[in-house]
Amino acid sequence: MERRAFLAAAGAAWLAGLAPARAERLLHTDLLFAAAYRDPQGAYGVAIADEAGRIVSRHLLPGRGHGFAASRSSSWLVTFARRPGNFALALDKTGRREPVLFHTPEGRHFYGHGAMSGDGRLLLAAENDYHAGAGVIGLYDATNAFARIGEFPSHGVGPHEIVLMPDAKTLCVANGGILTHPRHGRQKLNLPTMSPSIDFIDTTSGQLLSSHRLPQDLQRLSLRHMAVDARRAVWIGGQYQGDALDTVPVLVRLDSGRGLEPVRLPGNAAAAFGPYVGSVAANREADVLAISSPRSGLILRLDTRSGALLSMTDHAGVCGLRDAGQDFVASSERGDFAGARHDLAWDNHIGAV
Repeated sequence: MERRAFLAAAGAAWLAGLAPARAERLLHTDLLFAAAYRDPQGAYGVAIADEAGRIVSRHLLPGRGHGFAASRSSSWLVTFARRPGNFALALDKTGRREPVLFHTPEGRHFYGHGAMSGDGRLLLAAENDYHAGAGVIGLYDATNAFARIGEFPSHGVGPHEIVLMPDAKTLCVANGGILTHPRHGRQKLNLPTMSPSIDFIDTTSGQLLSSHRLPQDLQRLSLRHMAVDARRAVWIGGQYQGDALDTVPVLVRLDSGRGLEPVRLPGNAAAAFGPYVGSVAANREADVLAISSPRSGLILRLDTRSGALLSMTDHAGVCGLRDAGQDFVASSERGDFAGARHDLAWDNHIGAV
C-alpha cells in the first residue's frame, strides 16, 4: 500500500475520529488495551479494546505486529513488528498527530518489544545487529518523528522483552541468548552455545549495571518475557530449547541480592504447562503473577509474595496477558479477548494504552 494511503488508513479510526457510539464507550471505561491481530483476509493490524474486550478502533499494520511501548508521560503508543521485521508504527493516543511509520536502519531488525523513557521523550527498542551477531538497544526520538539517534549494547545476544524499572532510569533486558540472522528466517543458529542473561542498564549512559546468568544446566532456557511485581522483583518466563523430555523450570525470579532463582511449580502443574512461557504479567495491586502457554493452552496464577501456585486455568490458544484492576485480561489466537470473541487471530501480547 502506498505510504501516505497506509498512514491515513492506520490513523483514521483513532480517538479523535471515532464514531459517536465508540466515542461514548470510552466515557464508560477505565482501561484500554492494544493487541496486534490477523484478520480472516490475512491483513494485519492493531486493535484498541476495553476491559470487556469490546473493540474501540482498529489500525492497519504493514505486517505482523507483536509487542508495544507506551507510558503515562507520553501520548504515543508504539507497535513493533515481530522478529525479524523492521517496522514500527506510532499512534498518538490524543488523535492530534498523524501516525508515524518508521524503520530500523540497515543491518538491524526489531525483536518485537520496546519501552518508553521515563519522560516519554525517547523510545528504546530491542534490536539485532545481525552482522555482528549482537543485541543492541536502538534509541528513537519521540519528539522528532522517531528519528533514530543512536544505540547501546544490550550486553547479550537476542534481546527480547525490555522493561523500564520503577526508578525510571534503569532498563531491564531479557537477552534470550539465541543467535538469528534474517537470511535464515527464524532458524536458531547457536543452540549448543547459547547463554541467556538478564541485564540491567543505565538508560542515560548505556552502562551495564549488573548481569545475571543461569547455571550451566539451564543454559538452553531462553529468557524472553518479564514482569515487575510490587516489591520490584523481576519474574521472567523462559522458552526451553533442549530435549522435550527434560524437566526444567520455565519461570525464574530475580530479586536484589539473591540473583536468578528458578521457580519450582508443583509437579502436576509443571507437567501440564510444559517448557514454554508465552507471556508474563504482574498484578501489583493483588500480588499475583500470571503466565501463559499457547502450546498447552494454560494460564497459571501465582502469589508473588510466596511463589505459591494459586490456580491453573484452561484457555485454548491463549498467549496475551495484561493486568487489569484486580485480575488479568487474556487473548488467544482463536479470537478471545477478555470476555468477548472476535473473528480475529490475536498475536502474542497485550499492551496497556
